Amino acid sequence: MKSGISQSRINWRSWILIGVVVMAWLVISGRLIYLQYVGHRQFKTVVTRQQVFKEKIPARPGDILDRNGRLLATTIVSNSLYVVPQRLKGTQQAIQVCTALQLDQQHFLKRLDENGDKLFLWVKRRLTDTELAQIRTLDLADDAWGFRQEYRRQYPQGTLAAHALGLRDIDGKGQGGLEEAFDHLICGQDGYRFLVRDAHGRVIEVRNDSRVAARNGETLVVTLDSIIQLYTERELQGIVKDWKPKSACAIVMDVKTCEVLALASVPSFNLNHPEQIEERAWKNTAIASIYEPGSTLKPFIVAAALEKGLVKRDDEFDCEYGEYLMGKRLLHDHHSYGMLSLTDILVKSSNIGMAKIGERLTNAGLYEAVTAFGFGQKTGIQLPGELTGIVRPLKSWNIYSTGSVPMGQEIAVTPIQLITAHVALANQGKLLNPRLIRDQIDHNYFPRSEDEPAQVRPLVSTPLVSPDVADWLVRVPMVETVERGTGRRAKLDEYTVFGKTGTAQKPDPRTGQYSSQLHVSSFICGAPAHDPRVLVLVVVNEPSVGENHYGGTIAGPPAAEILRKTLLYLRVPFDRSSQHFEDRSASRRRNILR
Repeated sequence: MKSGISQSRINWRSWILIGVVVMAWLVISGRLIYLQYVGHRQFKTVVTRQQVFKEKIPARPGDILDRNGRLLATTIVSNSLYVVPQRLKGTQQAIQVCTALQLDQQHFLKRLDENGDKLFLWVKRRLTDTELAQIRTLDLADDAWGFRQEYRRQYPQGTLAAHALGLRDIDGKGQGGLEEAFDHLICGQDGYRFLVRDAHGRVIEVRNDSRVAARNGETLVVTLDSIIQLYTERELQGIVKDWKPKSACAIVMDVKTCEVLALASVPSFNLNHPEQIEERAWKNTAIASIYEPGSTLKPFIVAAALEKGLVKRDDEFDCEYGEYLMGKRLLHDHHSYGMLSLTDILVKSSNIGMAKIGERLTNAGLYEAVTAFGFGQKTGIQLPGELTGIVRPLKSWNIYSTGSVPMGQEIAVTPIQLITAHVALANQGKLLNPRLIRDQIDHNYFPRSEDEPAQVRPLVSTPLVSPDVADWLVRVPMVETVERGTGRRAKLDEYTVFGKTGTAQKPDPRTGQYSSQLHVSSFICGAPAHDPRVLVLVVVNEPSVGENHYGGTIAGPPAAEILRKTLLYLRVPFDRSSQHFEDRSASRRRNILR
């Protein structure tokens, strides 16, 4: 009896064991069937991915040329050094490479240790010819070290037009200037190809049947002229030497087309050595600095008053001998004047005379004038980083504004806004958008971030003021300003120059009040007065040498010199009749063009 029960238990256990074995066999068989027939494609894809990889074929960025075809930016091929940490034996060769390339040895060895299982690690990209020669003298293991060719951006002119051009970083992305604004056109479109490698990561096949060629970037032709740009930057360097300002900028513009012939800011930098650029040098002050324009704003206020019929050209104003009580505010002039004509108010830059014109215009008329000429809005210059300036809402203006705005206070402008507005006066009242790119690029393209409102003023096809008013302002008050007024130091022998000085006090950051020491000195001028061709603006921020920081003293002479050299270079005929002037100027022209 007991023997039968024991035998039954043994049989039951045997059947359980057999069942478990059968179930395990069924599971294993099912998994094998799945791997063989169902998961085959998936595993094949994984294996293929491990063997085949997609390699980018970089596109060559396009060149940038000046208006006459001179090369400003180009792209060359250079060698970049890499290492395969997995195949590197010891650190002796790594130390030799660090010495040859002047790398931080400790940092590089740490990188090698952290990436010891990797098959690729950059050592140094875009080697110079000297660095490449140094590396080739070393006895490096062929399977652990290698070179790859990459594109390197070169700027043949070095520092010339640095802020207008911008640069491309080590990964080929545009940073600042035209390089950033038109990166989508310059950079081109990368291609690709597929490579097959073995288990050790070595390439054994190149599949050209699936290759997609790179599309190289477009070449841009800009409105800048390298020669005029050079004249401009040399004069700015002279300002830095003589007056030691915090910063300065200059813009040269074609009156007829509003094309920018030169745009320069200091401090500047060498585009070929971005690692040496000071942080403060990045700022393009021509488009990204704002300041109160001072007396350079006055012609626009007079133009608006004339256009509305609130003043006449032969009107005279009592300038109160230098003191005028306007509400509770006592206004002063730099000199004591009695009766002044409308012309002399501009020539002598009388603040009291301008305040009385402001009273006739009222705040509404003043606001309309400054906004019509584009202040408080971006000009649309084809560069990133342009500021709008500051024009407060009309409801924020008061009796102080009535006197301050006509003398160029309470609003802030950028240099590019100011010269563009003056181009409108010189171009018979027509306000245009400044241009940096020639006709093959859409001029309505304005680079901005996606979340940034446009704030770009539209093109004005009809004159802001009548051609007669604009022509009178240029030929009479602004010419007289240079002939006998505050801009006398900008007078030229060869051409009749028109212009306006500006000397604006800056607020003292400690007190918030206008400082007697901190100034923005500016001067804008153009010629020939009877048919303006070129306009030049020079703005000097916080000159620190001497006590006389008037715009006519600091900015006037260099602006006039840039204007003279530009007109001679462009072969603009003289409009001075004196044979003495013509003989002297012919000699100067020959010297400049040599």
